[in-house]
Amino acid sequence: MNITIDEVKANHKVRTYIERADESLIALGYTEHSYAHVTHVAQKAREILETLGYPQRDCELAEIAGFLHDIGNVINRVDHAQSGAVMAFRILDEMGFSAEETSTIITAIGNHDEGTAFPVNPVAAALILADKCDVRRTRVRNKDTQNFDIHDRVNYAVGRASVKVNEEKTEIALRLEIDTSVCSVTDYFEIFIGRMILCRKAAEKLGLKFVLRINGQKLM
Repeated sequence: MNITIDEVKANHKVRTYIERADESLIALGYTEHSYAHVTHVAQKAREILETLGYPQRDCELAEIAGFLHDIGNVINRVDHAQSGAVMAFRILDEMGFSAEETSTIITAIGNHDEGTAFPVNPVAAALILADKCDVRRTRVRNKDTQNFDIHDRVNYAVGRASVKVNEEKTEIALRLEIDTSVCSVTDYFEIFIGRMILCRKAAEKLGLKFVLRINGQKLM
């Protein structure tokens, strides 16, 4: 019998690692990486594969990978994708996942960070797209706008964001509405160019074209 996403979410070790990892990132001054982020990524990764007609179990594996993808931050931000993959292996093995499903999940986790990532399978591709496109004001923890770094600005400027596959299933678009008095479009390219190139590769893995639109203007 397949182990479900709900069982993974209820696992004490999983929840502890997510919480402690986010505590570390708070200390380091990073944007939100707790339950809101991993739940959003998990649901969006599943939605992408469901929209494209992948088997339901593959969609659930993408959701599980999304929920677990940042646990490696509990060790260190550097190489957190690889650390997280090793941690996830032990958790999934203890929970009774098959070697095949464990391999799919940990491969996706180990390939989600832009420094070393590559969309090696559809689950990894969906995770990359869901993670790199999670841009929103509520991720900003710094309350002092005068001390915003570029990560704070690009998230805080976003009034609305969406990531969707079109009806023809030929492209996936990240649409952002931003307040350009907070952050310029140029700032987005400075911080996001590596992520967007990775999103393009991930989209291609799924047979799609990646599109970026900011304030209604197609930029990529």
